[in-house]
Amino acid sequence: MPKRRPNPNQTWTTFIRNHLDCSAAIDFFVVPTLTFRVLYVVVVLSLERRRLLHLAVTSNPTAIWTAQQLTEAFPWDEAPRYLIRDQDCTYGSIYRYRLNAMGISDTPTAPRSPWQNAYVERVIGSIRRECLDHVIVRNERHLRHILNLYMAYYNHSRTHLSLNKDSPISRPVSPISKGQIVSFPEVGGLHHRYERIAA
Repeated sequence: MPKRRPNPNQTWTTFIRNHLDCSAAIDFFVVPTLTFRVLYVVVVLSLERRRLLHLAVTSNPTAIWTAQQLTEAFPWDEAPRYLIRDQDCTYGSIYRYRLNAMGISDTPTAPRSPWQNAYVERVIGSIRRECLDHVIVRNERHLRHILNLYMAYYNHSRTHLSLNKDSPISRPVSPISKGQIVSFPEVGGLHHRYERIAA
């Protein structure tokens, strides 16, 4: 048999690894409320440090609303080079026009391939397991409040193995000489942040 030539193009995994510092990802997930309404949450994640950039809630996601969320997530001078998304029909022509205006390269994944957007899928799983599975959402305002609390906890306190047990927004390690360890409740007491405080 003839030898198979290697593919000259880089694989998806190599592309992600090479562009972590200038890439972000976006995805939606649904949350049922106490009255059985379905709310949609958009998640925008920076891939470099796994930092949550933006969480927004709506009962009717449209291309115009999604494009507005891009503007809120990325100030004009801080937009990433690539934005990874799935094949959802919510990303319409208005959304793509906004991406082009902001200088962001639209990077859709292959159909039915959630592994290609694994970082944001993992964050959605964490939001569900660590937060939403433990509360009953009353309405859109309540969900927005819960997600804002979780976003602050996730970015400032939650550690990640891929970041050498640091949080997305890095914080210094407190020396033993600084004092005793004190617990601070976060996300309504679902999680805690531990710091050394001088007595």
